[in-house]
Amino acid sequence: MVDFIRETIILWPVAIPLAAAAFAAALSGRHGLQRVVTLGAVIMTFAASLLLLSIVLSEGMVAKEFGGWRAPFGIVFMADSFSAAMVTIANLLALCAIIFAQTELRPRQIEAGFHPLFQGLMVGVNGAFLTGDIFNLYVWFEVMLITTLGLITLDRTRAQIDGAIKYAILNLISTILFLMAIGLLYGATGTLNMSDLARVLPETQASAALTISAMMFLVAFGIKSGFFPMFFWLPSSYHTASIIVSAVFAGLLTKVGIYALFRVFTLLFDIDDGAYKPLMAFFAAGTMIFGVFGAAVQWDVRRILSFHIISQIGYIMLGLAVATPLALAGAVFYIFHHIIVKANLFFIAGAIWRATGTFDLRQCGGLIKQSPYLTLLFAIPALSLAGIPPLSGFWAKFMMIDASFRGDAGWLAAVALFVGLLTIFSMSKIWLEAFWKNPPRPIHYRPVPVTVTVPIVTLCIITLTIGFAPDALVRFSQRAATDMADRQAFIALFFDDTDIAEVNQ
Repeated sequence: MVDFIRETIILWPVAIPLAAAAFAAALSGRHGLQRVVTLGAVIMTFAASLLLLSIVLSEGMVAKEFGGWRAPFGIVFMADSFSAAMVTIANLLALCAIIFAQTELRPRQIEAGFHPLFQGLMVGVNGAFLTGDIFNLYVWFEVMLITTLGLITLDRTRAQIDGAIKYAILNLISTILFLMAIGLLYGATGTLNMSDLARVLPETQASAALTISAMMFLVAFGIKSGFFPMFFWLPSSYHTASIIVSAVFAGLLTKVGIYALFRVFTLLFDIDDGAYKPLMAFFAAGTMIFGVFGAAVQWDVRRILSFHIISQIGYIMLGLAVATPLALAGAVFYIFHHIIVKANLFFIAGAIWRATGTFDLRQCGGLIKQSPYLTLLFAIPALSLAGIPPLSGFWAKFMMIDASFRGDAGWLAAVALFVGLLTIFSMSKIWLEAFWKNPPRPIHYRPVPVTVTVPIVTLCIITLTIGFAPDALVRFSQRAATDMADRQAFIALFFDDTDIAEVNQ
């Protein structure tokens, strides 16, 4: 039994939520049982992802072929340290979200299909991180798109329908570009298996088709990640969803797009070839600047945080814009930090709404007296997002800015420092309006439930741990960056030494 689990462990992060989605759908109308199924599934999936990560760290990359078909003809899953860690942190966030939802999820949202849709979303997220085939990456993105549209519109409000339409239109454009890029790539190479592509592409003659394919991948993943100038769907849709859904979206959806971009431009295409790096630098700078300026003029705390998702994606993009081992390691560190901090800030936004009855900063205030512990819990991720030492955000920004200076991209480092100052302004705005100032109207403050506080405290502890003891995550990020760019290791998962020798030549 133990051997069977170890041999199939890479499947469980997809199989468990898939089965849970089916059970939850079959239990429609039985809300209590649906809650039990969902909570049990996220716990088991998180445990499976931890086991997968431990196996990858101790034994190296893990791969699985399906249906008896050998690569490159069959469907495959593969996991290196980067993808295994992304699956683990994604399911940690899912567990926190379900705990948060225990008191915040309304019966109408459950009736609308929250539980099967949530599990379906995690199927898509985990599948995207683990797939070893570029076409099946598209399939998992489509699973995410379908379930995301359902989760955005749980309450069936006009604002949610409007947000879902904007989200769908831009993501359908991304889908078309993604499929066209896949078609061009297959036409040039005759394969879509990522390991096989890593083996074949270095031997394939450069062509306009390959260049266009790479650019289409860049734009398609850029839309899904929220790059400038393709980001406007994000602040128009995220704030319309329920706060539970918004927190999960903030932590995961754009990171799946970023993950795909890093995977494609490290494993398949050479980031140092052609005009890729200047384009990455342009996108990174524009995303940082326009995201932070968009946040500065907002008053709805959810919209402020949504724009800051965009600006922080720009920091992560520095990893590909600079494209040195240090920059890639810094990007990995930044991704992990940002998933934790950004999701936590959305959870805290939900706690602010629970306490004051509003997300509008102009209509709330006085929380420093009414809920001093919530004030402290807000300060930790807010200061971390702004990059204040010694929290996790400081080390993340330090690694990216240091890599930019060392990689002869000082102007990008200057942009990052400037954006960091404006991030402090936005977080101070939330602090002053929601916590420090006296409320402009009488507010009937409500207590914040324990189920809301527990995930917030958990993520704050992780943020503090990373901040005060960053060495372990720094070392892991360096290993993940090395694994990410190791084409020979990916090829060796499915092909013999002769094939690897061809690439080395």
